[in-house]
Parts: sequence; C-alpha cells; structure tokens
Amino acid sequence: MKKTRQLLFALATTSALTACSDNEVGDVSLGMFTMKDIKLNTLVDPTVTGVTCHVASVEANLSLADPSDSSISCRQTGEITPQMIAAIDKSKSGEVVFKKSKSIFFKSMKVRRIFDADNQTLMYLSYSTKETSGSFKHSLSTVPLWGTKAYKPKAALPSTDT
Repeated sequence: MKKTRQLLFALATTSALTACSDNEVGDVSLGMFTMKDIKLNTLVDPTVTGVTCHVASVEANLSLADPSDSSISCRQTGEITPQMIAAIDKSKSGEVVFKKSKSIFFKSMKVRRIFDADNQTLMYLSYSTKETSGSFKHSLSTVPLWGTKAYKPKAALPSTDT
C-alpha cells in the first residue's frame, strides 16, 4: 500500500511539473479517449540567444512513460554575434542546451547544439536517450549564420589543408 501511494505521489508530482512548464506555448489534445497531448515548448539557446527553438513532443499524463517522438524547428529570432559563436562548444558532439525527463525510467529528451564550421551553420538535434521500437527517435533543425555578424566567409576560415 505504501509503495502504491509513493507511485501515485510521483505521478502527481510529475504531472504537476509538466503542466506548470513556463516555456510551454501550446497544448494540443490527441482526443477524448487518450491521456496523451502534444506539448509545444519554446527554448531560447542560453549561449546563442538570437536562436529560438520550438519543440513538439507527445506527453502522456498519468502514464509511467512518455512516448519518444518529438520534432524541433529553430530560427534566428535576434542578433547572433561572433562572441556568442566563440563561446560555444565546437566539438563534433557539440553540447546539450536543453534536457527534459520523459519518464521515471531514465528516459529523457535532449536538444544538442552542434556547429558546422564549414557551412557556417548551427545544428540543433532533438533526440531521445532510450531506444523505442528499435530506434532512437530524433529530429534536426539548422540555423545558418549567413546574414549575421557571426558569419565568416570561407576565405576567412582557417584552412584544414595540410
């Protein structure tokens, strides 16, 4: 009985936290006979503040596990400066800029920023950390630096030739 109360408390807390998200900008019900909704969240890149991403994901209230499907769309919504680009991780794996728990079983959805220096483009990858139905669910959006103060023509980039 005690474990049942603990589980119900955990579910209620998780539902309450999900419902109180301050970056939620939309909520679409998937129907009368389901507890699943599509939640639309906005994310401003904490380092490259001129980029805003919108992430859509299915959330199942009162369920032990949320589905892994999500999609992402990112756009330039403000100034992108050379100082912002200088401050980001430029490794091939980039860096996580957003993370959200999707279940009590260690599954999360992450958004990772990766910089494509050759094409002067920021890539934002949304992905699930657990395999579902034989696949790791993911979605990609890109923000080119063309037209921003941070754009460097190819001639200005360091040569990779040896």
